[in-house]
Amino acid sequence: MNKNNTRIRIKDIALQAGVSVGTVDRVLHGRSGVSESSRKKVEAMLQQLDYQPNMYASALASNKKYLFVCLIPSHLPDEYWDDVEAGCTQCVKEYSDFNISLSIRYYDQYEQGAFLTASEQLLADHPDGVILTPVLRSETEQIVSRLKAQGVPYVFIDSNIPELEPLAFYGQHAHQSGYFAARMMSLMMGTAKELVVFRQIYEGKLGSNQQMKREQGFYAYMQEHHPDFILRELNFNAKEPTQSEAAIDRFFQEHPDVHFGITFNSKAYIVGEYMLQHQRTDFHLMGYDLLKRNIRCLRERAIDFIIAQQPTQQGYSCVESLCNHLILKKDIQPCNYMPIALLSIENIEFYLNIHKKEYLQLIV
Repeated sequence: MNKNNTRIRIKDIALQAGVSVGTVDRVLHGRSGVSESSRKKVEAMLQQLDYQPNMYASALASNKKYLFVCLIPSHLPDEYWDDVEAGCTQCVKEYSDFNISLSIRYYDQYEQGAFLTASEQLLADHPDGVILTPVLRSETEQIVSRLKAQGVPYVFIDSNIPELEPLAFYGQHAHQSGYFAARMMSLMMGTAKELVVFRQIYEGKLGSNQQMKREQGFYAYMQEHHPDFILRELNFNAKEPTQSEAAIDRFFQEHPDVHFGITFNSKAYIVGEYMLQHQRTDFHLMGYDLLKRNIRCLRERAIDFIIAQQPTQQGYSCVESLCNHLILKKDIQPCNYMPIALLSIENIEFYLNIHKKEYLQLIV
């Protein structure tokens, strides 16, 4: 086994393989213009010599360009997916020496068929690597099968379908996150037995697999430990945000004794801002994600707890894993769970300070 690659020169490999130095160089850098027989001779000699090239230097020397395409839900500024985009963009900047570029495509997560339409557009870009958030397994499988056929690696973000064998996944364990949220909520409720689950929904469809799995984990814990609790649901029309206030009004008119609630998407601020506007201090709310509006509600005590999941880091890690796999030829950890961080007014500033690079735009 070779312990020192510096002793092996390309000209020595060429001499022993019976090919030119240029042929060895093209094989090492994955370039075209090499016959199959010559390629096999060079690869056999590399294996025999246990040659381990400096992949970083080789990648820098290569003229190859890489296009990564990210497919995520459409969203408004300052929402959860904005942070994911920021992480992806930051990683592209830091790996710019390797000639990588990023194209971001969007789909309406509440519109039937929107994911498949956007997937077709993605495939037309002829990407070298893909980042996407899975939707229904049947739809996700359609794009994944075509990416596999083309030899294009793909990374899942936010939600995982491990059976579809992504190169990597970055996100929380959604079921466990919901299970944890239920335990914290039950502790917060004390002797109360009734709570409301606020849901973003359109024509019977939740916005994401993550939201659905969090709900499942939450309900599983409650069924196991507090089957006597009354769990009510209030559905917001995801396409008509102006109707939310009226929906909350109606709910509390019908259920004035409900003082605890949770939402499993990133829009806890809808309820929090309602409480601030109506000067209600007797309602206790738990939500997800460090959006600016969520943080404001937390600071003003309209939200009691936020569960954070580092979306900027998720986006960064997705791009980084494609770079490590395609360019630097590193092994990739397939499943990467984000921590389940429970934040309150007492520890939010410490958390933001620790993750100041990720949440710099949220501190101001």
